[in-house]
Amino acid sequence: MNERDNIKKALSEIIDPSIDQAFKDTDAIRYIGIETEDDKKTIVLIVGIGKEDDKTKQKIKRSIAKVIKLDLGYQGLKVEFEPLKKKDSILDESKTIKYIGVASGKGGVGKSTVAANLAVAMHRIGKKVGIIDADIYGSSIPTIMDMEITSPKVDKEEKIIPFESHDIQLISTEFFLKKDQPLMWRGPMLGKMLNHFFYDVKWADDIEYVIVDLPPGTGDVAMDIQKLIPECEMIIVTTPHASASHIAVKAGFAARELKHNILGVVENMAYLNHAGETLNIFGEGGGKTVADKLNTDVLQRIPIGQPKSGHHSIFDMSEEIGVTYLGLANQLLKAIEQK
Repeated sequence: MNERDNIKKALSEIIDPSIDQAFKDTDAIRYIGIETEDDKKTIVLIVGIGKEDDKTKQKIKRSIAKVIKLDLGYQGLKVEFEPLKKKDSILDESKTIKYIGVASGKGGVGKSTVAANLAVAMHRIGKKVGIIDADIYGSSIPTIMDMEITSPKVDKEEKIIPFESHDIQLISTEFFLKKDQPLMWRGPMLGKMLNHFFYDVKWADDIEYVIVDLPPGTGDVAMDIQKLIPECEMIIVTTPHASASHIAVKAGFAARELKHNILGVVENMAYLNHAGETLNIFGEGGGKTVADKLNTDVLQRIPIGQPKSGHHSIFDMSEEIGVTYLGLANQLLKAIEQK
């Protein structure tokens, strides 16, 4: 059991009738962060609660402080509250949405391009698909999907209306920032943004699949995703190069550690077709290396190419790479729907 799990377990054992609801619900502890500065550890919590008044919130904070500071011995504590929002969200238990996470561990391997083209290919097969751009620091899905960046709108219930491109609903931090503005947030803000994407967006009722474009690495966002969608299926994206495959293996093992099922590996930028020759300009074997170490399969090897249709990164069915993505979509749907 890791440090965050120990904290969550300790908090779940708080016994007090007035705050019982806040901790018996496993969705209540929305975020657990650990900040270290000058050898001092501060626990940062975002807790989802009902419509408790300020007096009750103070009581909850005192109970949390007892556990964090006295029982567990941490020196610092920050607590923020968010209202519990279960119904009318993408996480509504009455819906049968299936989630596919796209991970790489390393930036620059084309993970977001794979996620976007996979979503479009699944739509071409007849599925209703959404995308959550969870690569919060390096969001690129709107650009890949040929979109202009505009501010989000809300409906009468103050739900965010998702954007749409290529008949795919999507949400991204890119829509919440000024053009070219860098995102400089610490862990708690990342958790808040993810909660907004899952709970506060007015997703279509008929969405069947949601592609989650994950950030590189194995940090806070990956762990938050595990809490939000523990049943998420995963694909791992790598290039043939040894440096990319080495990190992709770590991302795969991290996904396994978080109890996600790995559907397989996609080797992106696998080769270049040029003048009748196949050029392995990024090396060979990276996808197979990752698949072998994770005991899974290479689903597709996607060549290097640029769409000829005028799109930024979305390939048409008339193009070889577009057909390759269609094959990937069919493989994944078959694997998921046979479970």
